[in-house]
Amino acid sequence: MTFIGTLCLLLILTTLAGHLSNRLKMPSVIGQILVGILVGPAMLNMVHLNALLNTFSQIGVIILMFIGGLESNLSLLKKYLRPAVIVAIIGVIFPVILIGAASLAFSFEPMVAVFIGVVFSATSVSISVEVLRDYQSLDTKEGATILGAAVADDIIGVILLSIMISIMGTQGAAAGSSLIGLLWIVIEQLAFFGLTYLMVKWIVPYLMRVGEKLLMASSVTITSMVICLGMAWLADLAGLSGAVGAFFAGIAVAHTPYRNIIENHMEPIGYALFVPMFFACIGLNMSLTHLGHSLGFVGVLTILACLSKLFGCGLGALINGFDIHSSYMIGSGMISRGEMGLITSQIGFSSHLVSETNYSVLILVIILSTMIAPFLLKHAIHHLPQSGKVDLPMV
Repeated sequence: MTFIGTLCLLLILTTLAGHLSNRLKMPSVIGQILVGILVGPAMLNMVHLNALLNTFSQIGVIILMFIGGLESNLSLLKKYLRPAVIVAIIGVIFPVILIGAASLAFSFEPMVAVFIGVVFSATSVSISVEVLRDYQSLDTKEGATILGAAVADDIIGVILLSIMISIMGTQGAAAGSSLIGLLWIVIEQLAFFGLTYLMVKWIVPYLMRVGEKLLMASSVTITSMVICLGMAWLADLAGLSGAVGAFFAGIAVAHTPYRNIIENHMEPIGYALFVPMFFACIGLNMSLTHLGHSLGFVGVLTILACLSKLFGCGLGALINGFDIHSSYMIGSGMISRGEMGLITSQIGFSSHLVSETNYSVLILVIILSTMIAPFLLKHAIHHLPQSGKVDLPMV
């Protein structure tokens, strides 16, 4: 029952913190992340991240991205696919070069420096989705570009990470086997996106019709949850974030007649329990142990983590014809690292690419940049001219 008490405490605190954040005109996620920092190892040391909390957190990000997919406009995503890909590519190049160079300046080995750059190349759009939803900006040309770029960014980041691990794996392993492993990952990801197309076009509409005929309460909602979790699992098998699979599951369900029903049912499921746990667990990941001699590096990395995405993705938006205000919003929306940064760091730590101390540094910088991102995105949204916002009918 200890876990139940912990869950109760976190729900109370995240609810109050979210309320206070909104009263102070800040995104509610800031207060929820601060709760994790306050009660976690960084400060009071009352709550520690365990397997159960981590599971709730993973379900939270999956549901959050599923809701984001439900509220997305597929025609808008298609329209801004090209700029999204360009934004993603430039937004990956900038962090790898700038943060990699900074790591070299702090005497890291070249391979480790490149890996640190790769860690910060991946965007976690989950928090940006939450802020965009709060300010009714998810279904805009800027929101569509952020979502599309984040998905492309995720794929590029996973490929870069796979290459890094494959290269490191050649130390004591045949280079050919590493290349075969990398090729297999690429094939799996291509197969996943092929399946995603089939899901959106035919499979999900058929499954939802079948679900409606089941003699069970909330059968349509249960069917959509199975689709959400199933696609998240398949994305994870393909080496992608489960959030990517959940996002496309949301898009697929949104193109059925059951969209409004699912949206009304999924929000209470997610926001009553799982989503607050996801944001609280980001704070619980923070630890100040062994960081006394690394504060300078933490400061430099945090600044570069924000600026590299802000200017890199903003530049990509400018190249594609967005004005300065929209480019600022897109760059701000791509800063957050969140769970993708945490996952990438954990993979690198497990693969012995970084030491325990450096792993703690990466976690701290990921959390700091993730907390800064909503403030910048909120500022960008408020400074976006009304004429730059679009209100298109949902497909």
